[in-house]
Amino acid sequence: MTYVILVTIFLSVVGLIMGVGFYLMRQPALDKRLQALHEKTTPIDNLSAPQTTPWQAKIIEITGPIARLSAPKEGGDASYLRLRLLNAGLRQNYWPLVLFSSKSFLALVFPLAYVLVNGLGGEMGNLSMSLFVVLLLAALGYYLPNLVLRYLIDQRKKELQEAMPDALDLIMVCVSAGLAIDAAIKRTCEELSLRSPALTEELGLVSLELQVGASRESAMHNLSLRTAVDDIASFVTILLQSEHFGTNVAESLRLLAETMRQNRRTQAEEQAAKIPLKLLFPVIFCIFPSLFVVLLGPAMMSIYKNFLNQGG
Repeated sequence: MTYVILVTIFLSVVGLIMGVGFYLMRQPALDKRLQALHEKTTPIDNLSAPQTTPWQAKIIEITGPIARLSAPKEGGDASYLRLRLLNAGLRQNYWPLVLFSSKSFLALVFPLAYVLVNGLGGEMGNLSMSLFVVLLLAALGYYLPNLVLRYLIDQRKKELQEAMPDALDLIMVCVSAGLAIDAAIKRTCEELSLRSPALTEELGLVSLELQVGASRESAMHNLSLRTAVDDIASFVTILLQSEHFGTNVAESLRLLAETMRQNRRTQAEEQAAKIPLKLLFPVIFCIFPSLFVVLLGPAMMSIYKNFLNQGG
């Protein structure tokens, strides 16, 4: 039993380190792909998917059976999970394996660590409580990667939503200067890299799709699907409708950018209006008691001493 627990802990730590390493290496891989495309030293077909190193392939082969314990069947669940990973910016093929391996490892490690430290107990009451804690820790370990994935998605959506008005301004300036919308998107990627790496990555993928021959409608639809941000969906809709009806693209983008900034201002005002209500409970339960002690404490002590003197 001890060897099983030690091996399980070792595999979980290795899987965690591997996941962190893959996450840290995704941005250099994207920069390398874009640089190779810009210099035209590598064919487009070789840039379509990241290369897997031999040690990554070996680890994937080892952890594959463990990942199948929590992997869904092929179909709707797998497609939904793949879309969630794209929303978080995790587009490499090994990320589903990392996610399912983490779910399986943590669901086994948390209960085994608890049993190793505390044991199950001998009495019926302690045994029932221990079993409940073991099941609770197993559920926590199983759903913890989902919470981490949701946090990554929320952070990425927030970054995309905040940077989208600036990107619209750049695209509008490029279109007003005479560039086509495809060239304007590519130029915006070059200028927006310091402001928002996530939006630069998404617009760079759109530029790559357009260069390999995909239709603009398909590339824009994929952009909206990958990001799942309402502002980007509005941008895609307005851009396609302007192209379809022949309206002025620059004017439409200018109005959309103003609308997005107004929405951001409204959201900031809404958050500011919630501050008094959020401060109510800390003020009542934390600040007021200390004020009462400081202000009324000396008076209460004086009254208490006076009563003692009168009683004596």
